[in-house]
Amino acid sequence: MDVRWRAHGRGAPVTLVVPGLGATEGEARIPASGLRGTRVVLTLPGHGDAADAPPHYWNYAAVAADVLAVADEVGARRAVGVSLGAGALTRIAADHPDRFDRLALLLPAALDRSRGTAARKSFQRLATAVAAGDGGVAVREVLAAEVPAGIDVGDYVDRRAEALLRLADALRELPEQVPVPDATALAAVRSDVLVVGATDDPLHPVEAATATAVAFSRARLEILPSSAPMLTHRQELRRLLVDFLN
Repeated sequence: MDVRWRAHGRGAPVTLVVPGLGATEGEARIPASGLRGTRVVLTLPGHGDAADAPPHYWNYAAVAADVLAVADEVGARRAVGVSLGAGALTRIAADHPDRFDRLALLLPAALDRSRGTAARKSFQRLATAVAAGDGGVAVREVLAAEVPAGIDVGDYVDRRAEALLRLADALRELPEQVPVPDATALAAVRSDVLVVGATDDPLHPVEAATATAVAFSRARLEILPSSAPMLTHRQELRRLLVDFLN
């Protein structure tokens, strides 16, 4: 297992937090803010201080296996996942319907169908920029263009560009993957589920969030009016998670 994790807080309940692909350290901690008990924040392979991912790692089954191993190690019965993290948790739920009591799935990118044209183009732009070999200049340009106007993000673009430069394989391989082969398996999941989507995020289309919520038998769907809700709607996300998990 190439995943690392850090625990914040103490006591019960234990909540696992699984970030998205290329998440900066600050991004990874956002969903843990304000939650009671112990928050266990994962660092996936190729991120932060974790080792680079082994060859052919970037598929939802492999990521889900690592996430499940950490959940078992720390005794987490609740989990929050963002994007790739949401997909990994969805895969675990399909394979182990009783594993979690509560799941918060933020910005799911896909479910059991291939990504649409807009999502594929967004991945391709990032993959091409990473492959440019210019020290991250092209990646920073792509990321900066995606930041909504009027939002102060500090050094976010630089930090995320640094992260993505290690993830060329993931950017090529993940667009071809789906979290679950058959979404009907999710109907058996006993967890209470919160799904949060966004209206204008090409990498995380609202259709994927809607399909994910519909597939679970006990899910609630919230849609935020944003192209980048992790930047523009942090307070709303925190409120939704605190209300759902606390």
